Amino acid sequence: MTEDATSDSQIVSIVFPVYGRKLPTDHGYALYAALSRCAPALHCVPWLSVELISGVPWRDRIIVLPIHGSRLHLRVPAEHYPDILPLSGVSLDINGRAIRLGSPTARPLQPTASLYARIVTIKKFTEAKSFLDAARRQIEALGVHASLELPIDEKGRFRRRIIRIHDKAVVGFSLAAHGLSDEHSLKLQSHGVGGRRAMGCGIFIPITRGLAANDNQVAGQLDED
Repeated sequence: MTEDATSDSQIVSIVFPVYGRKLPTDHGYALYAALSRCAPALHCVPWLSVELISGVPWRDRIIVLPIHGSRLHLRVPAEHYPDILPLSGVSLDINGRAIRLGSPTARPLQPTASLYARIVTIKKFTEAKSFLDAARRQIEALGVHASLELPIDEKGRFRRRIIRIHDKAVVGFSLAAHGLSDEHSLKLQSHGVGGRRAMGCGIFIPITRGLAANDNQVAGQLDED
């Protein structure tokens, strides 16, 4: 998956109910692979963004999904909505954990002045300062004006994340953007920052009740340094 740019067509959020009990905490790559097997039109396309599925941390890098209200969110250009429909009702094997998707609904993105991405990966930038500079360059290239923040955890450390793709560890950081106009908020949500957006990276969501609340909405804890 390359560091890609989303087209200028309208991006919509496609929401699937999720039925299942447990998932690996770090399930971005396995989820993308499972989706691609069921809908081959999604394989290696530059326009697909897949949010991680929310859950409560349990043990052994496993999350427990809520009995009611678990959701899978995809972001795609509106004209690619038909490519998503084969996923309706399918069962997915996520590294040995089974989930089933319900029928999708499409929703427009909603602008907010502050956005949060749980993990952003930018190739070759694995240290906080250089990463933040690279992220600024990317949003400037989009024509987006925002104040960027590297959130810190309860110990005062930057939220440096590690995801695993095959046997490779990929380093990223949590990232927040503030002071966005409605236009720029929608643009950042549509395009994202960095690569691997089909695997849960670089996807911005509205900040609700502070950064800590957003952090808990998405898949428990990914590995941290």
